[in-house]
Amino acid sequence: MHELSIAIQIVEIVEEEASNADAESITKLELDIGLLSGIEPDALEFAMEEAIRDSLLEKTHIVYNYIKAVVVCEECCNEFDTDDYFNSCPYCNSLKTIFIKGKELNIKSIEILKQ
Repeated sequence: MHELSIAIQIVEIVEEEASNADAESITKLELDIGLLSGIEPDALEFAMEEAIRDSLLEKTHIVYNYIKAVVVCEECCNEFDTDDYFNSCPYCNSLKTIFIKGKELNIKSIEILKQ
């Protein structure tokens, strides 16, 4: 389950940023997660519960923004939603497509309480 190592890294990054800002506590953490990022949403949420235990984030409200995948066709320039890595364009049937979003894993925001 690689989600646990990802959750631990998120906690480490957020704690470091909070420390740099002289935060007393972290009140809210917002994450952007692409649905084709290779991360299982339920597994990440469970892993985050374990990773924040006994940390500065233990009482933090965590918001998960799940982002659906959007692809653009290199041939006809149309954009379309997808739930698969391998798609043909529904407009021209080209296989030359590029992901615009849906594969990301980002810490969108951290809300802290200053000392």
